[in-house]
Amino acid sequence: MIARRSLLAAGAILPFAAQAQVQAQDIGSGQRPLRIGVTAGPHAQVMEKVREIAARPEGPGQGLAIRIVEFQDYIQPNAALAAGDLDANSYQHQPFLDQQVADRRLPLVAAGKTLIFPIGVYSRRHRSVADLPAGGRIAIPNDPTNGGRALVLLARSGAFTLRGGNDFRATVADIAENPRRFRIVELEAAQLPRVLDEVEAASINTNFAIPAGLNPVRDSIALESADSPYANLIAVRQQDREAAWVRRLVAAYQTQEVKDFVQATFQGAVVPAF
Repeated sequence: MIARRSLLAAGAILPFAAQAQVQAQDIGSGQRPLRIGVTAGPHAQVMEKVREIAARPEGPGQGLAIRIVEFQDYIQPNAALAAGDLDANSYQHQPFLDQQVADRRLPLVAAGKTLIFPIGVYSRRHRSVADLPAGGRIAIPNDPTNGGRALVLLARSGAFTLRGGNDFRATVADIAENPRRFRIVELEAAQLPRVLDEVEAASINTNFAIPAGLNPVRDSIALESADSPYANLIAVRQQDREAAWVRRLVAAYQTQEVKDFVQATFQGAVVPAF
């Protein structure tokens, strides 16, 4: 009886296993498009181009079908990917992904580099960080990695000094000398363009600055260099890292055609990292 129950159980499992295998093979087909999460703005614009390239049967994507899903924040795309509602996402740099994996125990890994979005400082009233008045409020992103990037950029621009290493792990508590008594306001990254009229300056991620009509090259009063180490990436679940569709997706993204599109569209404000 034990042997019979085991055999029946195995027979019951096989159809589901076969179904799962068929579904895995279908990922990227017209019946089951690849679901990729992006933040609205430049990431979405570039992914539209990638979708066009990937769909070509003779191209690097080998006819890969893509459905783009837009998000308005930095948290939900990773949560959706970990939950299986997405197959991949494209919007974050490695330090942010590492922090999310550590804090939220997400089974996500990087699959390939995409773009560098230098973070900038913007002001409606002042032309340089040196012009910012004493006691003024400066808004920065409230997530740990981009908040640290903003603080480092402000420190290098002369707003204040930071104790310890000047990298993305810096926090407001690391401000050592602040002779002009700037007040740092931490807000969700997507909200920063909306408060620009209410503060003396704000450090805004480029993917949110551009949709708000801000050109990082023309409008920022301080800007990370183009060789910033914060290259964005395509993230997938650990279980999918060796999947054929992942290689096809990365190949479709990392093309000269995408490089040319980025340069023509963003005029140096966004830099390919491949």
